[in-house]
Amino acid sequence: MKFKKLGTTDLDVSLICLGTMTWGTQNTEKDAFEQMDYSLSEGVNFFDTAELYSVPPNSDSYGKTEVMIGNWFEKRKNREKIILASKVAGPGCSWIRGGGNNFDEKTIGKAIDGSLKRLKTDYIDLYQLHWPERSTNYFGKRDYTVDSDEGEWNSFESILEALEKFIQSGKIRYIGMSNETPYGLSRYIELSKNKKLPRMMSVQNPYNLVNRTYEIGMSEISIRERCGLLVYYPLATGALSGKYRNGQMPKNSRQALFKGWERHLNPLAMKAYEEYYKLAKESNMTMAQLAQAFVNTRPFVTSNIIGATTMEQLKENIDDVEFNGNCTDFENSLFKILSVSFPKISESEMMLFNLDIHGISCSGGSACSAGNMSGSHVLDVVCNDKNRTGVRFSFSRYNTKEEIDYTIQKIKEIFS
Repeated sequence: MKFKKLGTTDLDVSLICLGTMTWGTQNTEKDAFEQMDYSLSEGVNFFDTAELYSVPPNSDSYGKTEVMIGNWFEKRKNREKIILASKVAGPGCSWIRGGGNNFDEKTIGKAIDGSLKRLKTDYIDLYQLHWPERSTNYFGKRDYTVDSDEGEWNSFESILEALEKFIQSGKIRYIGMSNETPYGLSRYIELSKNKKLPRMMSVQNPYNLVNRTYEIGMSEISIRERCGLLVYYPLATGALSGKYRNGQMPKNSRQALFKGWERHLNPLAMKAYEEYYKLAKESNMTMAQLAQAFVNTRPFVTSNIIGATTMEQLKENIDDVEFNGNCTDFENSLFKILSVSFPKISESEMMLFNLDIHGISCSGGSACSAGNMSGSHVLDVVCNDKNRTGVRFSFSRYNTKEEIDYTIQKIKEIFS
């Protein structure tokens, strides 16, 4: 799994972030536990949720997702392993604090306390404003128009001042925004510099092969100001998986069950999906893998939030580090040997060399020989994917936990 810094913080978040918004409607708590267990085992350390979830939003679904995550933390006793992101709802939902939800200190405080209680934790790593309080473009809206009836809204400065108090109290560690515009992003960053207020560390907006509006005014700011994009809808609510091609409408799909996402199935987008399908087929990839690879390689992206309603979807989207053979079967494998395969990218070609110069001996074959990338008939059996780089690690009773942690850190650096 590749890791990146969250803004200017010291947090290393996984390139893949586990999205959770369907837990409570399309997914049961059992499903949620299975997804969290699998994601953590695959190196995902970043989970994203919101007080609003699950979706579609209503009074019955409000807070359900956070409750499931909190139950998982309580049962697994592993809160410290997860970098947790949540959000405060903006105005417009009548069932949440009466629908006002202005971003003043009192409202934000109530939202944070509610989330902490449901999540069964005493802190949230990244706390985000789910959508702007002011009238602007978000949730698919284009062509900004002035709303003369928008009323008063809290200034950017007062919002940062309110959030600062909760950072100081320890309830939240860092802050971010969601569904923002270049104007909002630049104002928050400017004020944090000039007024010495907390800095926004991320912005969570939609981005995918058929919605690249982020590239127009946001991407440059993300790179230059180190306020990276947390991508949502990388598959355009499932359309880029190809499941709606040729007039198909899967029974339990989001488009079949709920209203509000029809914009991803407009005629122009449907034509684009057909072209991407051809490209994916030519590249021996699924459409989903093609779409995810595009998002994951953008320089302004910090993490890609994947939401899955089935384990099959989740496994397809988390296609990164793999353990070869029966490494995860403790009864039928050698405890002293671990064979791992990595995505074959430019960094992986020099992996053994880079590990060797840091004092780490491993092999690309089936027997130890530092720096050896030659093929192996043994690895051809347990890992026949020629598009991945295989590495073999051998251990003895003299190896220490510190040495293993050091190796993992160096691998992270190679892929970061």
